[in-house]
Amino acid sequence: MTGGGAAKRVLLFGSSGFIGGRVRSALAGADGIGEVVCPGRDRHDLIGGDAAGLTALVREVAPDAVVSCVGALVGTDQELLRANALVAAKLLEAVTAAAPAARLVRLGSAGEYGVVPHGRSVAEDDRTEPVGAYGVSHLAGTRLFRLAGETGRADAVSVRVFNPIGAGQPAENVLGRAALRLREALAAGAAEITLGPLGAYRDFVDVRDVATLLCAVVRAPRLAGRVYNAGSGRAVTVREAVGLLAAQAGWSGTIREAGAGPGRSAAVDWIQADIRRAAADLGWAPEHDLSASIKSIWAAGSAE
Repeated sequence: MTGGGAAKRVLLFGSSGFIGGRVRSALAGADGIGEVVCPGRDRHDLIGGDAAGLTALVREVAPDAVVSCVGALVGTDQELLRANALVAAKLLEAVTAAAPAARLVRLGSAGEYGVVPHGRSVAEDDRTEPVGAYGVSHLAGTRLFRLAGETGRADAVSVRVFNPIGAGQPAENVLGRAALRLREALAAGAAEITLGPLGAYRDFVDVRDVATLLCAVVRAPRLAGRVYNAGSGRAVTVREAVGLLAAQAGWSGTIREAGAGPGRSAAVDWIQADIRRAAADLGWAPEHDLSASIKSIWAAGSAE
């Protein structure tokens, strides 16, 4: 890894995505970060591409850090494992072969924890019992990284992201779907929208805060095998968050709850991150509260 205070070269995958775009911006403006190389899928598809091509790319860039913001939220079991677990395995193989001193960072998920007792903040070393293929696929990637770090194979770090929200919120997430329904209702003059169940408690973390944590991980001294929670440290019901979004939109109609929640989290009615490790190791703390994040979701859509 670059020493003597020299600026680090970072190879960032997934820079066009919701989280990756924010990570790119955070890295570009950070002290100690020099060039940020962001290959698109035309140069290398991290999910579909072969290991040899990835190794060649890493060797060509010669990065001091490799960050992956690539993954899948939905899909078949096979698709989720390919996008989350197998990508982690390919990255480990490529980086250890072509840039063995580089810091390697991947995004994991709160879905790795599974069911958590109500009222409890979940910490990185707590039991992990995911309730579906999504959580299993991320947990496999995290365990591969942790093992590589603990055995000295790679300086590998995973960041478990809770419920990221903010400008550019995709419709795969509940607040993204809610924003879409609210815009449709406003356009049509509708007095009611329908969403899935909203009673679960979730830890919503601003995507800008996720990005600053990723940036802190890249810049820190050796962290091999570490896992960090990226959350706000506060759980609220999804209903409360959607209500704040409706108020921000100026819409006062009825929000009807019907159907089932997403399979990746339907069985989990409470999740809240313990974020003390990131504070202690990296001096990181979230800077944006829920209301600021909600405002950014609506303002971004209104500007389109």
